[in-house]
Amino acid sequence: MNVLKPHLQSTVFTLLERNKSQRQIQRLTGIDRKTIRRYQAMFESEKSASANSPMVTTGSETAVTQTPPPPRPPATNGSSKTTTFNFARSASEPHREWIEQQVRLRRNAQAIYQDLVDQFAFTASYESVKRFVRALRHIDPEQFDRLAFAPGEEAQVDYGEGALTRDPETGRYRRPRLFVMTLRYSRRSFRRVVWKSSKQVWAQLHEEAFRYFGGAVSYVVLDNLREGVITPDLYEPEINRLYEAMLGHYGVVADPARVRDPNRKGTVENAIQHTQGTALAGRRFESLEAQNEFLMHWEANWAAKRIHGSTRRQVEAMFQEERPHLRPLPTTGFRYFTEVVRTVWDDTTVNIDRSNYAARPAPIGSLVSVRIYDSTIEIRDRRTQALLRTHPRALQAGSLELPEDERPFNPSRQSAFLLASAGDIGPQTKVLCQHMFDSEGRVGHRAMWGIVGLAKKYPARLVEQACDHALRHHVYRYKQVRAIVERLFEQALERLDQAPQLELPLTQDHPLIRPAAEYGELFTLGAQHGAEPQPPTGDTQA
Repeated sequence: MNVLKPHLQSTVFTLLERNKSQRQIQRLTGIDRKTIRRYQAMFESEKSASANSPMVTTGSETAVTQTPPPPRPPATNGSSKTTTFNFARSASEPHREWIEQQVRLRRNAQAIYQDLVDQFAFTASYESVKRFVRALRHIDPEQFDRLAFAPGEEAQVDYGEGALTRDPETGRYRRPRLFVMTLRYSRRSFRRVVWKSSKQVWAQLHEEAFRYFGGAVSYVVLDNLREGVITPDLYEPEINRLYEAMLGHYGVVADPARVRDPNRKGTVENAIQHTQGTALAGRRFESLEAQNEFLMHWEANWAAKRIHGSTRRQVEAMFQEERPHLRPLPTTGFRYFTEVVRTVWDDTTVNIDRSNYAARPAPIGSLVSVRIYDSTIEIRDRRTQALLRTHPRALQAGSLELPEDERPFNPSRQSAFLLASAGDIGPQTKVLCQHMFDSEGRVGHRAMWGIVGLAKKYPARLVEQACDHALRHHVYRYKQVRAIVERLFEQALERLDQAPQLELPLTQDHPLIRPAAEYGELFTLGAQHGAEPQPPTGDTQA
């Protein structure tokens, strides 16, 4: 405690007798206001004792209780520290009720001061109002509920930093990533350090933790790191596919914590701090294996045997109670995969590692999710993740996994165009072209092009008649169809030549024919009009 020299104490007491404020005394003497406040309490205590007034002691300090202030307004933003502010001496005290109302409205001191000046002709300074408002405000401490969980219900996971370890690639010491999974009921933890993290490494660490505990929990609470959560969301977070599939293999459900809410997984946060501060502080290791071996030894001999501060029970004893409630592990481990997105080509296949795999019933041009395992390929619906096809993984690039019944006879893109063009000519033309395509495949395209091209030289109705004739007589050759079209065209020309010519009688009298006399009068009138002299168009020279 800072004790002032006698002459400084006398100076402070003298200024207090003259009703100087703490700020004024600080400016005059340079003494800290906390020290002035302490001596002010002593001064007022002696003064009240001499006047034989009632006293109230609070710890090592005393305060005058002659006129106790009324209750404070409801809690708002501010500090929760106890204050010795003297409300009775403040110039804002006459306006206390109005100021308390403004504080409840969460108005700041500047706005309150401005309204005091405008509405009440307040003459004191803004600093006086600010000190008065600060003394009125207080905040209630935030309440945190203690979460309780059943044995085997939940585990919490997170990453931290391990101890300095020599990097085998560079030879320098650097800190690896420390993975910790803590069982929420017993506080038993699994710890492992790795150099790099990925989706698969994150999932494999969970598997190692489940095997270490001898079972799996129902829920895993994790942070919103990229290895576990693709898109954080309060209502429907998007979990990483590989991580979700791995947890599903063990019957575990991921429960991501809210963003910026570390208290939801405070157990593993404390476990990481405990590991860093107790087990790894000040240590260096020459390899990851050495650090992992030390962490296993420390967990078994020290961390598991400690008495937990909250439960006041040994961690190992609680873990033995929790172990029977863990989910049994499956007989086989999880099969890891790499997931990619591919587009279904026009031959109904997707390309993976330069090999093609059938993707039906996925429509052509759609996007599908492909899971690549060591020996198999799974094609799934991208939205629902429903399994569409499963194929053995090709051993050689350029392979095609497409059943014979799904292969079109001719994969050329011209087939649809030719059949559509034949349909524009007529239905029989399309039937004939379809028969050519079905029987000859891509080679039949040439004959189909020829038949479609006949419509450019001959009338379409004649081509349609020729195709109908060819179908009825089972003629499926282009040259024969062309000969039929040419014969039909010649017959049509002959019919035009043999058609009788109608002789129309000539006549001079018809309602549309004018009499010859009218034409004569018209010519005479035109000749007379042309013989008349025309007026001059410009000035003549004399």
